[in-house]
Amino acid sequence: MRWGLIGASNIAADHMIGALRAGGGTMHSVLSSSADRARDYAARHGVESACSDLDQMLDDPDLDAVYISTTNEKHFAQAMAAIKAGKHVLCEKPLAMSVSDAVTMVRAAEQAGLVFATNHHLRNAGSHLAIRDLVQSGRLGEVLSLRVFHAVYLPPHLQGWRVDNPAAGGGVIPDITVHDADTVRFHLGEDPVSVVAMATQSGLGKGVEDSVMSVWQMPSGTQVQAHESFTHRFAGSGVEIHGTKGSVIARNVMTQQPVGQIELRIEGGVEAIEFSDHNLYERAVGLFADAVAGKGRPAADGRDGICSLAIAMAVAEAARSGRRTDVDYGGI
Repeated sequence: MRWGLIGASNIAADHMIGALRAGGGTMHSVLSSSADRARDYAARHGVESACSDLDQMLDDPDLDAVYISTTNEKHFAQAMAAIKAGKHVLCEKPLAMSVSDAVTMVRAAEQAGLVFATNHHLRNAGSHLAIRDLVQSGRLGEVLSLRVFHAVYLPPHLQGWRVDNPAAGGGVIPDITVHDADTVRFHLGEDPVSVVAMATQSGLGKGVEDSVMSVWQMPSGTQVQAHESFTHRFAGSGVEIHGTKGSVIARNVMTQQPVGQIELRIEGGVEAIEFSDHNLYERAVGLFADAVAGKGRPAADGRDGICSLAIAMAVAEAARSGRRTDVDYGGI
């Protein structure tokens, strides 16, 4: 598969280019708004060509698919242009700045017969696959509650627009809450009905929230609590799922690396759960390529991206208004 990188980004450089190549992909082109940056990025990462014009990139008949990792406010227009040009799309989260735009993107790809996926990496981790197996196998019994804690410190080289630019989609809710929303959906197999939330600017955020806590009402009655932050240097991350027969306690698993520890606590004692240490992104790319070949579906498809965005948007509105907010999934 010949890939176009829409966005000369850190995540593409650090994680995705290697994963795309591991899946047999060729780095055909890269797009940046700066022609100089595009050329420099292409030279440093072995990309065949550099572009600063989206139409020029997409007009290339040799291009098969695009990976979009620009700032959030650009995703919609870029994805729609790629779909119109007949390219398969792997898009970073959140898909768009509104649920309605995300729905438009996904439906356009479906109508065009193209594969559209959301790059929700955590559901590809061996740790989260193992946790999901514990839930689905019934070892926890009836699930009573889930707590996800993803309060970390955003390193300086990733701050920029994420901490000071609401117009670009900055803030911890579109950056991390949206990932946790997908992770909760992945483990529980259901979507929240409504949420309550509080957010704050606790020192790092300038015009955007840098910490948020929320509680979600699930259709089954399971209680969900989520905590995300850019400002917690020493908190660690993880997820806990508690059921009538046992609890799973996972530490340091909300990460791009295949690391962490999982314990299953049941009446008979505590069991350490082993899990695969495969590359998260390589698994996602492999499933995407399979879907393009007509075999299966992406790890997280466009509808998964719509749902995670809808939950994050409801958390943002609940925090802003101080009221319980229903989650609007845009009619999907």
